[in-house]
Amino acid sequence: MEYNTGREKIVISEYGRNIQMMIRHLLEIEDRKQRTEAAYFIVSVMAQMNPQVKESNDYMHKLWDHLYIISDYQLDVDGPYEKPTPEMQKKKPEHVGYQKNNIRYGHYGQYIADIVKKVKEMEEGPKKQAILVNIANHMKRDYLNWNRDTVNDLLILDDLYKISGEEIALPMETKLTPTNEILNKQPQQQQPQQKKKQGNKKNNNNNKNNQPQAKQNNPNRPNKKN
Repeated sequence: MEYNTGREKIVISEYGRNIQMMIRHLLEIEDRKQRTEAAYFIVSVMAQMNPQVKESNDYMHKLWDHLYIISDYQLDVDGPYEKPTPEMQKKKPEHVGYQKNNIRYGHYGQYIADIVKKVKEMEEGPKKQAILVNIANHMKRDYLNWNRDTVNDLLILDDLYKISGEEIALPMETKLTPTNEILNKQPQQQQPQQKKKQGNKKNNNNNKNNQPQAKQNNPNRPNKKN
């Protein structure tokens, strides 16, 4: 009996040992046309074995790369993509780099600071005030996503004042969107009315159930004659 520990190591375990043996067999086919046709067939089998690969846009390119990798880059066929090299696989990706923006209020994000900076350049007027109120409401939603308990409108107005470099100050009496609307909560004053409606529905259903039902004659029993 032969154990897997004594066999050749599987290069890509997702495809299993049989696929690897089929690819190894490709190297023994001398006719290039037959070898290419067999390679296309093996790639189709690899796609059926790993359907999750199809979720990516370049899944066919990945399958052909895996075919070459399993063959230890020795396979020579007329494939639809350029043959990868071992150096390409070992090459490390370039470092993306760290973000250099110093975000003081992380729960609002950098976009809010950028928008406020643009609004500061606008002329004073009703349009600018309306935009600032919308920004404050957006900041309130962002704050509640970070802390879902509650938030004071004055706190949002103060944060807007600080983010703008102490250049924009909305009036303290500015009313923002209520917290219960942002959190999809119903106001307290509407809850008793809703309960009353539910109680009326239950009473109506009980009255319908308590009403006597009309007696139905048994069709299998003859009616009595008076």
